[in-house]
Amino acid sequence: TPPATKTYRFGDVVFDVAAQRCVVGEGERVVPLTPTEFSLLHVLVQHPGQVLSRMQLLEAAHLGVYDGVERTVDVHIHNLRRKLEPDPTHPRYIHTVFGVGYRFSDEEAT
Repeated sequence: TPPATKTYRFGDVVFDVAAQRCVVGEGERVVPLTPTEFSLLHVLVQHPGQVLSRMQLLEAAHLGVYDGVERTVDVHIHNLRRKLEPDPTHPRYIHTVFGVGYRFSDEEAT
């Protein structure tokens, strides 16, 4: 597989996979992401509109699977929302699908 050179843009967020960097806002504030947050966000943006379970996210992000690890996904998603969402309590990009997992949407809610 060729190296990932894609840049994803959603709202005021620019997620540059090749540069491994995420920039938010007009002031182009660089947002530091942990390796796990980076991997999870990369998986989500590659599957817009698709509901992914916690286990699917873990496996696709090549993160270790162990007892109780699914809940750590929730913590990382919470942190991603805090860093990227205009209002983390009303997510625009990373949506919870209760009882299933998470869905990424780059469309404005109407």
